[in-house]
Amino acid sequence: MILLFLRLGILPLLGVAWTLTNGMITTVDGLFMSLILLTLSESSCSTLLEMRDSGMIGKRKPCSGG
Repeated sequence: MILLFLRLGILPLLGVAWTLTNGMITTVDGLFMSLILLTLSESSCSTLLEMRDSGMIGKRKPCSGG
C-alpha cells in the first residue's frame, strides 16, 4: 500500500521534470500540465501523511495491557 502511494507521488514529479527538460514549461499547456501533476503528487503525499497520523501505517504503538 505504501509503495503504491509512493509511486503515485513520485511519478507526477517525474512528469514535471520531463516537462522542464523538454522546454514545454514555457507554453500554456506545459504550465497547466505541471500544475496538474504537482496537484496529483501533493494529494498522494497528503493521503500518505494522513494514514501515518491515524496509525494505519508506520510503527505500531505498544499496547498498554496493564
